[in-house]
Amino acid sequence: MKEIYPRVHKFVAARLTPGEELGLHFTVGIALMLFAAWVFGGIAEEVVEAEEITLLDDWLARWFNARATPAFTQAMMYITHAHNTAGMLIMTTALGVYFYLRKAQYWLLALLVSVPGGMLLNVILKHIFQRARPSLENPLLTLTTYSFPSGHTVAATLFYGLIAAYLVCQSSRWKTRFLIVLGACVMVGLVGLSRMYLGVHYLTDVLAAIAEGCGWLAICITGVSTLRRRRAARATR
Repeated sequence: MKEIYPRVHKFVAARLTPGEELGLHFTVGIALMLFAAWVFGGIAEEVVEAEEITLLDDWLARWFNARATPAFTQAMMYITHAHNTAGMLIMTTALGVYFYLRKAQYWLLALLVSVPGGMLLNVILKHIFQRARPSLENPLLTLTTYSFPSGHTVAATLFYGLIAAYLVCQSSRWKTRFLIVLGACVMVGLVGLSRMYLGVHYLTDVLAAIAEGCGWLAICITGVSTLRRRRAARATR
């Protein structure tokens, strides 16, 4: 293979080499982006064509609404309000200050591109799909904006996903890395659950938002990492 197709072998080897500018990190990032886009596209198609999953959406929304309790509603309200636009702005600013003080300039750049950019992308997608919010007889929370995908969930995916990526890079123990990723998943899951429980989003809104967030985060982190590696390579020449 190496002797017959030297250019192909060189190209593949470069894409799988950790230290290359467009090496393994770039390959993994593109793969994650494409997979996330495929998942999002599949969910969006099911929603637009009103397939069977939309029946599950409606059933689950009514199931949560019928079993609401004051204590759990209060907890879900706290979680959902903590991750609204104002809450995300505060948390993103705090994380940005932390990165600045730590002189983690590339992580700061990734943060500034991923979270605000992803939230803007989500607004665009909402206006493209224009899906109405769940209609319930006794809603716990009422909103008039579009439903698909969930803005709170995509913001949480981007924010906690970036924190998890940063902490994973700082740790060398696989057990610690696993717990970090698990913690990020739990936080995103709680935000998504709060939106479904309160009756302002369907299950597919949340799942699509997670896919959207993962895809956009993969683009941002891969792009910033490539920029860092390219500058480092030029500095050594």
